[in-house]
Amino acid sequence: MKRSRGGAVAWVFALPALIVYVIFLVYPALSSLWFSFTDWDGLSPTYNVVGVDNYRAMPSDPVVVQAATNTLIWAVVTIVVPVVIGLTLAILLNGNVRGKPVLRLIFYTPAVLPLVSIASIWGWLYNPQYGAINTFLRDIGLDGLAQPWLGQDSTALAATMVPAIWLRVGFPMLLYLAALQGINRELYEAATVDGAGRWQLFRHITMPGLKHAHYITVALSVIDSFKVFDLIYAMTYGGPGTATQVMGTWMYFNVFQYSKAGYGTAIAVVITVVAIAVSIPYVRSQTKEQTA
Repeated sequence: MKRSRGGAVAWVFALPALIVYVIFLVYPALSSLWFSFTDWDGLSPTYNVVGVDNYRAMPSDPVVVQAATNTLIWAVVTIVVPVVIGLTLAILLNGNVRGKPVLRLIFYTPAVLPLVSIASIWGWLYNPQYGAINTFLRDIGLDGLAQPWLGQDSTALAATMVPAIWLRVGFPMLLYLAALQGINRELYEAATVDGAGRWQLFRHITMPGLKHAHYITVALSVIDSFKVFDLIYAMTYGGPGTATQVMGTWMYFNVFQYSKAGYGTAIAVVITVVAIAVSIPYVRSQTKEQTA
């Protein structure tokens, strides 16, 4: 009797949050799924159900193919590079380094800046006429390397990845720092006495001690990378041409500019499914390790 009463009280307290969750997450998600099977233009009160035609059209859409390729490249680079750099900085800052608090603040600050501000900063740096990067190259006599970084197909996507890496380094650095400080120092001392070198210490003590931090960092990075939109939209608007289109921006253009809300929501569904499909195996493997 007490148990059932306690459960009822718990549901009463959880109900407001559950209502908000259903209204602002579950209902829009289900609505988007439904509209992905229609030809809705985003404004008209009427529309036709077209089944899976929107999904069938994607492989023959050259922009979708390019956007999917760009998204995959973006995901790999902006997951691997920030995690590696963040881990390296965490290991360095966990040692005997002067000014640790200041350095941590410097490396983490980009993570809390608004994405529009970051896009503006790097857009100025990349400016072909008066940007700091090209100005510096000209000042040191490397005029041949100065180029329109965001204005040509060959460099635009890579140029947008640099600020993405810059702003994403701080979060894994902090997670790894916290995890490093939780590793028992006696393990390192005992291994050193037994003749273990730096690589052996890192491989057999540091990396196993960071497995939970790996789980959080990689899982969040995967989700964040596949839903990229803000930085690309603010820096290049998907250009030049379609060189930096990603699935998120192409979804936006179809829904809000080309009056193809049905097709755009189908792209959004694909993004969601792919992000979940990529994340689930990693999450399951980490869960098994933790329960083993």
